[in-house]
Amino acid sequence: MQPAPVKPEISLDILELLDIRVGTIVSVNEVAASRKLMKLIVDFGDHRRTILAGIKQERDEPREIEGCQALFVLNLPALSMAGEVSEGMLFDIGYSDDLVPVLAVPEARVPNGARAG
Repeated sequence: MQPAPVKPEISLDILELLDIRVGTIVSVNEVAASRKLMKLIVDFGDHRRTILAGIKQERDEPREIEGCQALFVLNLPALSMAGEVSEGMLFDIGYSDDLVPVLAVPEARVPNGARAG
């Protein structure tokens, strides 16, 4: 893989606008009306959210990530896709570089809802 060029600089104020948190993936289910999307139920400690992720064709067994902690972007507007509503975004690694994506995970278990940054 050839690394992409570094994006233009941003201010720390812009970075602080992102709400990236750790959550535990409680369940992974198919979205019937989609070839790509899976419906993740994610525990963020004080609440759970539905997050749709395009991982159906990226993994032989998408349900293997149940029980895993991962990073999610929470302060995005809710988005309706394939008849379901997504309340955030899975923050994975590799998709933008045409690699098989992997989860961005903490190196040790941390409380659900812990913020990145």
